[in-house]
This record gives sequence, C-alpha cells and structure tokens, in this order.
Amino acid sequence: MHDGEILIPIIMFLIIGVISVTYIYFKSKEKQMMIEKGMSYEQMIEFLRSKRNPYTWLKVGIVVMFFGIGLGVGLLIKEYTYVEEWVPFLMISFTGLGFVLAYLAERKFEKENK
Repeated sequence: MHDGEILIPIIMFLIIGVISVTYIYFKSKEKQMMIEKGMSYEQMIEFLRSKRNPYTWLKVGIVVMFFGIGLGVGLLIKEYTYVEEWVPFLMISFTGLGFVLAYLAERKFEKENK
C-alpha cells in the first residue's frame, strides 16, 4: 500500500460528513426563517410540499441509466479496439444525453399535468 492510499477512505468519510452536516444546517436554517416570517405549522408543511419536485427520481434514474449504458458501451468498444479513450468519452457523452432526456421528460410530464 502506498502512502497516499490510506487517505482516500478518510477523505471520503470527511466529505460525506461535511455534506450531511451542511444539508442538515441549511434545512434547519430554512425552517427557522419560515418561523421568523410568522408562518404557521400548516403553512410550513404546505410550502415544503409544494417545493418538492415529483420527477426527481425519474431524472436521476434516466441519468444513471445513460451513465451505465455509456460505461458498458465504452468498455465493449475498448475490448475490440484496444483504445482506452472510448470509456471516458462515452461515459461523459451518454451522461450528457441522459441529462438532456431527463429535462425533456420532466418538461413533457409537467405539460401533461397542467
């Protein structure tokens, strides 16, 4: 094991901890600001429900699916051509395509609901 390899899990857990603490802090700060504005409990619940995006998991699924397709196709092409540059190129390209399709799918479903 090299010297820097031991730092990888330590840094990973530190980053996950910082992200978690920051998320909790800003959620509580948001609720505190709503209380300061004089919102009642019912108004706060209604505001938080209206703020949610019902298509979040659909978008995440589309992006992850296209990332996986890009990774798989890139690895297959690498096996046949022995050119390793295909893997990152196709991963990034298919992920970008996934983001575009996720945007279009959300826009389509929002139009149908209105």
